[in-house]
Amino acid sequence: MQKPVWHWVGAVVCGLASALAHAQTRDFPTRPIRVVVPTSPGGILDVVMRVVGPRMTEQIGQTIVIDNRSGASTNIGSELVARALGDGYTLLCNSLPVVVNASLFPKLPFDVEKDFATVSLLTTSPYVVVAHPSLPAKSLKDLIALSKARPGVINYATGGNGTNLHIATELFKNLSGASFTHVPYKGAGLGLASVVAGQTELSFPALAAALPQINAGRLRALAVTSKRRSQALPGVPTVGEAGVPGYEFASWVGIFAPASTPAGIVTPLNGHFVKAIRSPDLVSRFAAEGTEVVASSPAEFAAFIKAEATRWPKVIKEANIKAE
Repeated sequence: MQKPVWHWVGAVVCGLASALAHAQTRDFPTRPIRVVVPTSPGGILDVVMRVVGPRMTEQIGQTIVIDNRSGASTNIGSELVARALGDGYTLLCNSLPVVVNASLFPKLPFDVEKDFATVSLLTTSPYVVVAHPSLPAKSLKDLIALSKARPGVINYATGGNGTNLHIATELFKNLSGASFTHVPYKGAGLGLASVVAGQTELSFPALAAALPQINAGRLRALAVTSKRRSQALPGVPTVGEAGVPGYEFASWVGIFAPASTPAGIVTPLNGHFVKAIRSPDLVSRFAAEGTEVVASSPAEFAAFIKAEATRWPKVIKEANIKAE
């Protein structure tokens, strides 16, 4: 029996589409790649991408364009990428908020496990408790005692409601009994700048973002949030050592693509990011800032995201952390 003409036409069209897709993935990338950083300049996401981006540009011969789209605890930039074409030319650099926002906001326009393809977990690093030098607290115990003596008087800056800094500080308050007032800014960099300027007294920024200001004496480091001391600040105790046992918080930075991005594009993207960030000079540079290079596979990053999505809702509920 002879097959209808439309059957053959359909087969030809599908074949051409498949060949075109194969050619596109084989030649990828052929134009600049936009990486959406959903925070303002100066935060850990921006810091990592502005180190890795130029190395990627050298490596692939195409410009890595960093597009800062801050707002709504990274939701604005995340939604932009979730709805983008899955061709590998629009990516997202994000951290914990992309996982925890489902527990903080009544309704999100995306689902981290359904609407994104994982590319690579790039780095992890501790946060650091920093105070303006004018604050009369020389240690973490001093800070806690001062906050209890003056409830709500000490202001702490973050990059917005529900961001890493917000979660890290509220978790600390819950475990220590400290009393601070939250002052959200439109980005972690702006929040950190407010402490440097003395407009707010306290923050829990990523160590890599705060270290230059600490070394310059513009900020006082009271404790690091990791389980072990950081080699970048060996004289600064951990939060646990300084009087709040059980407290631990780490920042991570990862690359996502829209869920529709084919494996034929995700795989080379992963290879490019891994090669760039594992450059010996970049590994040394990050280590000096207290940041560990991970450079995972897409599958490893997917498993990490699943574990984070399981862990944090309970922590957020117990600490009574609110987005607003």
